[in-house]
Amino acid sequence: MATFLDNLLYIFQRLNWLSVLDILLVTLIFFAVLYSFRDTQAMVLLRGVIFLVVTLVLFTTLVELPAFSWLVQNALPALLVAIPVVFAPEIRRALERLGRAGIFTLAATTARPADADTAKVLRAIVEAATRLSARQHGALIVIQRQDSLEQYIETGVQMRAHVTPELLLQIFYPDTPLHDGAVIIAEGRIVAAACVMPLSASGVLNRSPERQMGLRHRAALGVSEVSDAVSIVVSEQSGSISISHAGRMIRRIDPERLEKILAAFFRPEMTTPQQVWVKRFFPHRPARKDE
Repeated sequence: MATFLDNLLYIFQRLNWLSVLDILLVTLIFFAVLYSFRDTQAMVLLRGVIFLVVTLVLFTTLVELPAFSWLVQNALPALLVAIPVVFAPEIRRALERLGRAGIFTLAATTARPADADTAKVLRAIVEAATRLSARQHGALIVIQRQDSLEQYIETGVQMRAHVTPELLLQIFYPDTPLHDGAVIIAEGRIVAAACVMPLSASGVLNRSPERQMGLRHRAALGVSEVSDAVSIVVSEQSGSISISHAGRMIRRIDPERLEKILAAFFRPEMTTPQQVWVKRFFPHRPARKDE
């Protein structure tokens, strides 16, 4: 014990501000990696990799096994090459999030004020979601914010129509040509319908009490993981309304709460580039109703 304390004291005596900065940078990198992998299948893979590395280190240091040590030393380069391949989706998602954060731009970002037209569009969306919920007609409505959804708009049917409850009800009426897919709303208009959205790779939906959620919920969560869009889902089985943003989903909300959440997302707000970077790279985690 005395030897351990002496070694610990020796380490602290050699610390300076550069050493502290070095430790903080390494800690920040590990934190960013673990934060990016949260609620994903990659976290399970990462645990397996850590367990494998620790086991190999123990075997090669505590026990003298020349052949095994040689095998580990020669297999290590292959493992380093395999890590980017295994974690490719998570690495791509983290880089996309970093790019959307605008870290390389110095221009100030100003959110567009919520004018009368925006309020009218939001009321139409809330009314449509309410009526779709009452009829138990499944729906997926994606509202574009700052990130462009052009690549997903191209997968659907171009419309460029005004947002009205009646039009949304007609689009999502069962067995109609446009009901299967997402409606994308941008700049106060329905720009496309029957759009194909990316499915979520997160494990959030798998851990929820109701695991029988279909592709609409996974698509809503998926598009919120790759962009800052707001997604509204109406369940075809139960008629419940859910809203998704920044990789998180709030489920079973009433129309009044939906209207308040949408108003909060599109209220007038002045943001600096630093605030935008923090909000996008480390998004707020809203508590789910079923937690």
